[in-house]
Amino acid sequence: MLRPRKKYTVFDFQQLKGNRCLTHIHVKSPEEAAAAEEAGVDLMSCSFDSPEAQSRLPALVAAAPNSFLSAATPHGLASPEEAIRVGFRALELGASSVYCSASPFIIEAMARESIPVVGHLGLVPRHVTWTGYRAMGRTVEEALQLHRRMKELENAGAYAAELEVVPHNLSRFLSSQTRLILMSLGSGTGCDTQFLFSDDLLGDYDERPPRHAKAYRNFAAENRRLQQERIAAFREYIADVDAGRFPERCHLVEMEASFLDEVVRSIRGAA
Repeated sequence: MLRPRKKYTVFDFQQLKGNRCLTHIHVKSPEEAAAAEEAGVDLMSCSFDSPEAQSRLPALVAAAPNSFLSAATPHGLASPEEAIRVGFRALELGASSVYCSASPFIIEAMARESIPVVGHLGLVPRHVTWTGYRAMGRTVEEALQLHRRMKELENAGAYAAELEVVPHNLSRFLSSQTRLILMSLGSGTGCDTQFLFSDDLLGDYDERPPRHAKAYRNFAAENRRLQQERIAAFREYIADVDAGRFPERCHLVEMEASFLDEVVRSIRGAA
């Protein structure tokens, strides 16, 4: 059943905390954004970490005008001033909020300017040289550290945090201990949003999907099929040209014969 379309606000999320788990998809194209809105997805996120991604944001907003869309800022923001500039730029282009994996120091500067900010807890793929690719928070020490970092983000002014690959029972407890909207990416059902990337959800690559993801379609196979169809169509075109089968009369524009005769006489007479 499709839910009524409503463009949520941060205030709405805060009111819904603890009442319903929201559906949340990271999209990468206007087609995906439009499909997510039509399907009834509650909120979306997208990349805003490169010139190409930044130029794509207005098209995503236009494709899903009634959806809450959070834009992921570049990793490695060099200063609070840069973070504020990037955050306001994303909002100017239509984002509803920004995601930032930087420290609470950076996030606090953005929040002070009333930029709605989503922080990050748990596994950080860019930081795996410190941790490796694994679940975070399975020991008492790591769980307490997650709680401390969660409170730091909360005190810095973030309204939400992505919680990536954290034990589901710990995630449920952490969600009950904060006013942050916790967004579960591989962290179970006890958070405020259930988050998947469209690449995983659509099966848009050949590698085995991560443990926390579920592929609902096999777009990789469909894309391979479409590529073979492209090759076949191009080969048929080449064969038709070589054999004189293309273009046919129906593909041509024809000049009236009397006009052409007049042009030919005129050109030959002037020669």
